[in-house]
Amino acid sequence: MVGILTGDIKNSTDHKTAKWLPLLKQALDQYGHEPLQWEVYRGDSFQLQTIPEQALEAAVYIKACIKQIRQMDVRIAIGLGEKTYEAQKITESNGPAFLYSGKCFENLKKQNLAIKTANAQFDDHINLLLELALLTMDNWTPAISKTVQKAIENPKMNQKELASILNKSQGNISEELNKAGFDEVQKMIHFYRIQLAQL
Repeated sequence: MVGILTGDIKNSTDHKTAKWLPLLKQALDQYGHEPLQWEVYRGDSFQLQTIPEQALEAAVYIKACIKQIRQMDVRIAIGLGEKTYEAQKITESNGPAFLYSGKCFENLKKQNLAIKTANAQFDDHINLLLELALLTMDNWTPAISKTVQKAIENPKMNQKELASILNKSQGNISEELNKAGFDEVQKMIHFYRIQLAQL
């Protein structure tokens, strides 16, 4: 089983590509290599393959990277399933995971993040959590997004160490992670992994 993330950048035409594209590529690079595991195509769309356990964290991470630019956001559909054909480019590979991701992406309307698998009950549980999490995540400021990015990149760092690499006070970091709902987001990712293990 693999995780396939299909996404696009919201409001990309309102910003210079040179501003957001490096952030997107840097985010995708954290989880794989171009073009076998990720590609940017059609200007502002992208696809990424991860192991299923990492798929939700990767989506949150990409969001944190893109939201460092004011008025920008990302829509991501996660498909979990088999990969039955592997091409040199991810956009030419195929299988149920790709079909789930594509179908899920077509159905994204106001919600910026959703998941689809062969298990409707799993989907319902995780998508309800995502809907609630997005009430906070969609409102992350650029400063909060940067802090979330660094916290995901450095899971073993405490707030004091994060403050040091971000040149902020520990109080700032604590406040930003609190406003980000970071503990709750981490709990959601943990719950997702537990449910995934039972599929």
